[in-house]
Formats: sequence, C-alpha cells, structure tokens
Amino acid sequence: MRSVDVAVIGAGLAGASLACALRASELSVALVEGREPEAPPAQWDARVYAVSPGAAAFLDETGVWPRLDRARMTPVHRMEIFGDDGGHLEFSAYACGVCELAWIVESGLMHRELWESAKRQANLTLLCPAEPEQLVVDAQGVRLRLAGGQEVAARVAVGADGANSWVRRQAGIGARTFDYGEMGVVANLACERAHGNTAFQWFRGDGVLAFLPLPGNRVSIVWSTLEAHAGELLALDPALFCAAVREASGARLGELEIVTAPQAFPLRLMRVEHPIAPRLALLGDAAHCIHPLSGHGINLGFGDAASLAGVLAAAAPADPGEAAVLRRYERARAEPVLAFQALTDALHRLFHARAAPLVLLRNLGLNLTGALPVVRNVLARQAMR
Repeated sequence: MRSVDVAVIGAGLAGASLACALRASELSVALVEGREPEAPPAQWDARVYAVSPGAAAFLDETGVWPRLDRARMTPVHRMEIFGDDGGHLEFSAYACGVCELAWIVESGLMHRELWESAKRQANLTLLCPAEPEQLVVDAQGVRLRLAGGQEVAARVAVGADGANSWVRRQAGIGARTFDYGEMGVVANLACERAHGNTAFQWFRGDGVLAFLPLPGNRVSIVWSTLEAHAGELLALDPALFCAAVREASGARLGELEIVTAPQAFPLRLMRVEHPIAPRLALLGDAAHCIHPLSGHGINLGFGDAASLAGVLAAAAPADPGEAAVLRRYERARAEPVLAFQALTDALHRLFHARAAPLVLLRNLGLNLTGALPVVRNVLARQAMR
C-alpha cells in the first residue's frame, strides 16, 4: 500500500493545479487519473477559457503560467456587452487600472503544461492510468483502492473528478442539479476584421453569444442556446454556420470562416450540500457548476485549488485532514461560489424573460451601469479576482 498525505482523484485543470500548488509544501501527494491528457491540437482547441488575473497569478505561483506558449494566448483589453433591446455596457482594462481584464487560453494548453509540471514534481506520485474502485474513510484517514488491486492510504482525499464525481457519490455528499435545457455551442472562427483584443457578448432572444479573442484575426465563440437550436446549428454546413453567427453578432467582425468545427456541451447549475466531508474535500466541477455566461467556471475551480492548497500546506506537519482544516477551506470558498452561482443564474433568468417590463429593465440596467464608471469598474475588478 502506498501512503501519502493528500490523494487527489482527478487530474483535470482544477485537480492538477492543486497538485502543482502543493509542490513547495511538506506534504506528499498522489494524483490519480484515468488517462493521460492528449497533446494540444496543432490547430486550435475548441474549448478555451477566460482566465482572470487572479487565476493567472495562482498559476504563476505554481510555476505553470510562465511555461505556457504566449503565441497561443490572447490578453483581453476590452469587453463589450449588448442587450437585446439597445442595452450596451463596456469594460476596459485601462479604465480599471490593470494590464488586461483576462487571458484567453486553450484548455488543452493549460492541461498539458499542468500535467508535465506534475510529472516533474518531487513530492508527487502520479498514478495513471488508474481508476478508483473503493473509498474507505475512518478517523485516521482514507484508503483508496484502484482497479487492479493497488491501494493508496492518505490523510485526506480530494475529489476533483468533474460534475459527475465518483468521489462525491462515495462520500454521500448530496448535489442538486438544475438542467437549463441548453447547450453551449463552441467553435473557433477566422474573422475578416481584427478583434482588437476585445471580447464581445450578445444577450439575444435565442441565448447568449460570446466572442473570445484568439491570436491573429481569430475568435472562439460560445453560443449558449436551447438544445433544439443547438442541434440546428450543429447540423449546418460550415458556410451556413458562419452565416448564422455573423448575423447573430451583427456582422461585428465581418465575414467568418471555420477554423475548428463546432461542438456542444450541456449547461446546468449544480450546488452541493457541503464541499467537505470527514477526511475529504471537493473542488472544481465536483463542487459546483455554473452557467458559462460569466466566463468564471474555471476561475472558480482555480480559486478552489488555491484556497485548498493554502489551508493544507499551512496545516503541515500537523494532520491536513483534520475537520478544522477542511472547514477553513469550506468557509473561504462559500461566498465566491455562492455569489457567482447566484449572479449567473439570475442573469440567465433575467435575459430569458420575455415580459416587456423586464426587457426594458435589463437593457436600462446595462446602460445605467455603463454610465456610472465607479460602479462599472467595481464590477470589473470583482470579475478579475
């Protein structure tokens, strides 16, 4: 049996970043993952993330951020948001006194570098491919049995294994899920006009369309829309798909051309009863899911990893799995997670309401916020954490 201080189950972005964040700690770590991530595509990853300055600072502390290929990353200097009836709101890094509002980074690029960093980590044992079969918790720690009979003993286990978390189910932690009945349609497109390092977002009757700037005259789009409409978009040939996106965006960036074929993923809200249990903590999508319209899903995951790494490392050489240690993590993450879940859900409901007074209210709200620089910049700084 292999014995470690911390067993992290799931080596996605959140789990791998937690493992890397513990590199300078006194703790020994096991990272358990079913399969090694694929190399980043030669073209462009269909899944990209808007990494906030706060999350970028965390990745910098792990040593991963400086290793990312800057030629495949784009800083966001401006953001424009359009309502469905004349509403308009604009944020700028300059007005907020920062260098960038966010960085647009491919999922595969971050994942691969986190993986390579984990493989170089002296205090980390990488168990891959390895599928968990049984999790037993007692007062002293946890025992994790893997397929094939290998066992890992740890003082604390961390579930970072996604929205359908096996760890969460084994621990008996309840989760409430609300299915929005929508899909997020993603694709990468080449544009006729330069995006100027600007991210765009349109709140429309058929969903929310976002353009995220990529290097060169390229953008990654996310169109959050009803499942039926998503199916219609995916069935279009490339030219007609680009025409639909061009029309929905008011031809803001001119003619469009497919770079990466469209894909889609389901959208849902998920809340867990508690992100901790005896000798166990959850993070990332295992602990919460939000609508992507705020672009903060991955930043919440990195925030979880930063907070949990901090409380676990501070506990050493004492027991990192003690209830008091894990409660510090729960308290630290309660407010930001609840705030962004409530905000994204409220915005989703507000912009899906068709009653005339609400249409007027939401567009007036965008314009009023844009006319109040102090309020606008406070909101921007909150989003950059």
